[in-house]
Amino acid sequence: MPIEGVQMIYFDNSATTKPYPEVLDTFVKTSVNYYANPSSLHSLGAQAEKLVTQARQQIANILGVNQNEIVFTSGGTEGNNLAIKGTALEYRARGRHIITTAVEHASVFETCRQLEKLGFRITYLPVDSRGRIRIDDLKAAITDETILVSVMHVNNEVGAVQPVEEIGRLLKNYPKILFHVDHVQGCGKVPLSLHEAGIDLCTISAHKFHGLKGTGVLYKRANIRISPLLTGGHQESQLRSGTENTGGIVAAAKALRLIHEKFENGAAEKTSQIRDYLIEKLAAIPGVTVHTDPEVSAPHIINFSAGGIRGEVLVHALEQQGIFISTTSACSSKTRELSRTLLAMGVSKAEAEGAARISLSYENTMEEAENFIRILQQTIQNLQQVLGRNQ
Repeated sequence: MPIEGVQMIYFDNSATTKPYPEVLDTFVKTSVNYYANPSSLHSLGAQAEKLVTQARQQIANILGVNQNEIVFTSGGTEGNNLAIKGTALEYRARGRHIITTAVEHASVFETCRQLEKLGFRITYLPVDSRGRIRIDDLKAAITDETILVSVMHVNNEVGAVQPVEEIGRLLKNYPKILFHVDHVQGCGKVPLSLHEAGIDLCTISAHKFHGLKGTGVLYKRANIRISPLLTGGHQESQLRSGTENTGGIVAAAKALRLIHEKFENGAAEKTSQIRDYLIEKLAAIPGVTVHTDPEVSAPHIINFSAGGIRGEVLVHALEQQGIFISTTSACSSKTRELSRTLLAMGVSKAEAEGAARISLSYENTMEEAENFIRILQQTIQNLQQVLGRNQ
C-alpha cells in the first residue's frame, strides 16, 4: 500500500482508465431503469432497444460513420479477433495472406499466430528505431493473395503513431485488400478520420477512454462482409450474438462524447506538455534511456529504461510510494517475456528487461509529473545502491 501522507499518482492509463463519474451514473441509471433484454418483444425490451439504438447513433456521429456500421463487442480483444478472423474466414477463397506488424497488441499478434496454424500466411512488418513501419516495406509485402492489412494506430507500449493515413492511400490501389486498424490506444487522443484513411474495420474499447470494462466497438464499413465468431442469435446484425450490455453500451457512448469534448477543448495539448516535461527530465537522470520519440508519438505514452534495474522491480518500488506505472502491456505483463515492441525497435535485451511505461490521461497534472520525477530519482538511487551492495 502507498505510504501514509503520499497522494496516489496513477500513470497506468493505457492499461485502463478510471471511469468518469458521469459514466458510472449513466450505467447505474440505465441498469436500474432499463434492465429488460433489448431483444424482448414487450415494451420494456423495446425501451432498452431504443437506448442501444440511440447510443449506436451517438457513437456513429462522433466517429463520423453510419449507424449500421457500428458493432458492439466486449472490448478491444474481441473486436480485433472479430475483424481479423472474420475477414480471414469470409475471404479465404480470395487469398490466405495477411499483413500486420511486429509490434501489434497481443490480441492481434496472437490471432495472426493462430491463423498461421490454420493455413494462412502472415507477414509481420519490421519497424524502425522509433517504432514505425515503412510504407515501402508494406508495398513490397503485398501479393495477389493478400486479403487484409492490420496495423495499430497508436502503439500501446511506446506510443508510436503508425502512418495510417498513408497506408490507407496506398491500399486504395488494392481494392480487394481490407484495412483494419486497432484504434484502442488512439481513440480520443490522436485524431483519425475513418473515411479519409480508407479504413474498413476499426476497433475501440470503452475502458481506455474512461468508460467501463467489457464494452467495445468494431466499426465495419457497410459494404463489406465478415464472418461472425459468436453465433446463436441475431444481435448486432448477426455479427455478434449475445444479449446486449445495455448499461455498458449507453455508458460507452457517454464516455466517448466526454473524451472527445475534452480533446476538442485542448486536453491533448496539455497532456503533450506533461509528456514532454517527463521525457526531458527522464533523459536527464543518469542511466535512464527514453524509448519514446515525441515527434512521432501519441501525447500520453512514455517508455523508458532505468539501467540495471528490472522493470518489475521499479514498478513495485514506486508502488510503495503511491505511484502506479507498468512494464509492458497489461495483457502481457504477467508473462515475464521481453517486449516484442522494444526488441523490434532494436533495443537491447538488457534495456528491454528494464523497461517501464508511463501512460497519462487528461486528468493527470503537471504537479503529479513533478512529484513523479522527484520520487523516481530517489527510488532509482536507492535501488542502485541495493543492487551495488548485492553484486
